[in-house]
Amino acid sequence: MPAKIIDGKQIAADIRAELKAEVEKLKLKGIVPGLGVILVGHDPASISYVTAKEKACADIGIYSDDNRMPTETSEKDLLALVNKMNKDPKINGILVQLPLPKHINEQKVLLAIDPAKDVDGFHPVNVGKMVVGQKGFLPCTPHGVIQLLIRSGVKLDGAEVVIVGRSNIVGKPLANMLIQKSPTGNATVTVCHTRTKDIATHTRRADIVIAAAGRPNTITADMVKDGVVVIDVGVNRIEDSTKKAGFRLVGDVDFEGVSKKASLITPVPGGVGPMTITMLLYNTVASAKIASGLV
Repeated sequence: MPAKIIDGKQIAADIRAELKAEVEKLKLKGIVPGLGVILVGHDPASISYVTAKEKACADIGIYSDDNRMPTETSEKDLLALVNKMNKDPKINGILVQLPLPKHINEQKVLLAIDPAKDVDGFHPVNVGKMVVGQKGFLPCTPHGVIQLLIRSGVKLDGAEVVIVGRSNIVGKPLANMLIQKSPTGNATVTVCHTRTKDIATHTRRADIVIAAAGRPNTITADMVKDGVVVIDVGVNRIEDSTKKAGFRLVGDVDFEGVSKKASLITPVPGGVGPMTITMLLYNTVASAKIASGLV
């Protein structure tokens, strides 16, 4: 029986509707959540991504402070803007779009963001809170993955989870979140990577496989058991002359093959992608509530 599709677009829409209602209640108390967005340079993918984030803010009623800076912007000027946003009470979250131009130290900029406004969840203070199970801002893509699972009725408690990929953005934080002693954790987690000798040995025993390797066809049908839940975080461009753009987007999973064995699976696009921006909005609203003493 073919797998049921986990519709990331619909789940993201549901969460955004919840956030919109919450923002409307906050506005009745004179509280308007604000997101400061900084884009340096003219990278088309970054421009597209930032534009989508700004539209999402507008859709749910979040104030968006849009700052687009030329490629030649100095590190000093960028840090000055971050510091200004740190002190601005109208800004509850700060987003610096990566990658930055080569002459700017990304780590230095990310460290300059006030952890209380780090809605990407990248600052070491928030990473540390996540690891020890304290409340803080969770990184958006891993948090989105967990929301997809929970809202699709997938049991995490006691589940055998295999994550393929160990990046600081997805693999590592997701593993830490899933092993927490909490309603959104309690899983047994294995992390596979480029030095894992036989990835299939691990994935075949998994109840849940999460692919975040950044390579097409990393997970094929022979690598999973019947009834597995598959979350595909990967986004890869492959040449396709039948498409107007000359390429199409695929994940890290052989969707056609694996979907015949899985019970649930995310598509690419339309799976994990819509959740990343949604959880950024979630963190921004949460930050506004914290700053106002509501939580």
